[in-house]
Amino acid sequence: MTSEELIKETYRAFPQDFLWGGATAANQLEGAYDEDGKGLSVSDVYTFDNQLPKSEWTKQWLGMTHEQVNEAQKKDSTAFYPKRLGNDFYHHYQEDIKLFSEMDFKCFRMSIAWTRIFPNGDELEPNEAGLEFYDRVFDELLKYGIEPIVSLSHYEMPLYLVTEYGGWTNRKVVDFFVRFAKTVFERYQSKVKYWMTFNEINSVKHHPYVSVGVIEEGCEDLDQQRFQGAHHQFVASALATKYCHEIIPESQVGCMISYQLLLPNTCNPEDVQATVEAQRTSLFFSDVQARGYYPAYTARMFKEKGVVLKTEPGDAQILRENPVDYVSFSYYMSSTISAHPEQLTHAEGNLITGGISNPYLKSSEWGWQIDPISLRIALNQLYDRYQKPLFIAENGLGAIDELTTEKTVNDDYRIDYLQAHIQQMKEAIYDGVDLFGYTMWGCIDIVSASTSQMSKRYGFIYVDQNDDGSGSKQRYKKKSFDWYRDVIATNGDNL
Repeated sequence: MTSEELIKETYRAFPQDFLWGGATAANQLEGAYDEDGKGLSVSDVYTFDNQLPKSEWTKQWLGMTHEQVNEAQKKDSTAFYPKRLGNDFYHHYQEDIKLFSEMDFKCFRMSIAWTRIFPNGDELEPNEAGLEFYDRVFDELLKYGIEPIVSLSHYEMPLYLVTEYGGWTNRKVVDFFVRFAKTVFERYQSKVKYWMTFNEINSVKHHPYVSVGVIEEGCEDLDQQRFQGAHHQFVASALATKYCHEIIPESQVGCMISYQLLLPNTCNPEDVQATVEAQRTSLFFSDVQARGYYPAYTARMFKEKGVVLKTEPGDAQILRENPVDYVSFSYYMSSTISAHPEQLTHAEGNLITGGISNPYLKSSEWGWQIDPISLRIALNQLYDRYQKPLFIAENGLGAIDELTTEKTVNDDYRIDYLQAHIQQMKEAIYDGVDLFGYTMWGCIDIVSASTSQMSKRYGFIYVDQNDDGSGSKQRYKKKSFDWYRDVIATNGDNL
């Protein structure tokens, strides 16, 4: 036996209780946007226009205008809002969870739609019909031994809190969120152990509307609004963590960031420094939630952006006393940074325009550069930084899938992508990283967050639904379905 084989035999990659599963978000999955008392969320405002060139589709996610928000609230609006339809999980959850069980999912990462529980967000009493829906979903998951991992906020804050309160820039929203959090902790304390507070909390950098409820149009102090909203989310997250631990003593609460590992375009020190500064704008969010305080470098960062945070007495203590238990993140690609980006070619990225095009990497159909090795680097970087358990909350490949006459999809390209990334997860665990779970994004086809289309598919399960919402909603297993089932059955040994 070689020394490398001996090491790998001694240090098996995935622990026996590793949480394999899939991930979704209520606003992209559930549909039934106006059933059982649900209110409109910020994501229910996004439209989709397939008459635009494909290269323009992502721009439907970028920016938000007052006219768009006003139009979305009209009962007679003729615009098409795909996220109001989702893939109709609301009426198919039993069938879908049964399919998850056939893959032997150990966990399912999902979110609770805030607007199902508090339709406007500021009510004093919750909507019982919304609570009962998630009771049924959790019971169905637990029936198959699938652990729910629940995000409290996944781009789903009530639209009313935006139009009437100004979103997270208003301190009152902290209290509304805490009421929501305590309500679901108390209701589901015997059913949910793993929680996450804010999905991709650092996306406020690029998407202030969907993240903190700030409408970009006409906003003259956008940076101030972004970071003030983020501060209020930090306080809300810490308070939610505190109450979760009190209500569910055995609970685990995590933060979640969108993470593109950033690579310097060259070894020019200017590029290296630009990369360090750019990476900090993501790490700052997990720094505050995992360490419990603002890192020193934020003083200069805020000063250069003209940001002066308004805090209340006790905020620092709340943050310090209630850090998260684990750090989770989404990873789809790396990105390349230059001190002079205007001189170079750009590549598309997750929800945003990515960094500089990296000639060493292949790209997906949407221009996302595929870099499995940087997932290993990211895992090591985050574990070295926080020394807390890590969880990969999202990872996957969006592609145009073709349903065959045999009612399957031969998605070898997806298998190749996932295989390469899971192999790098193994390497990170050999490196000593404490990684306890992995949920592949969009395990069943859902509406895309960035383009609002169905034809950008991620799942192991094909949903017969078109970009315009038409289709039978029938579910079909892709080739990757059986492949992932085998990965789980062998605990990652057989890729």
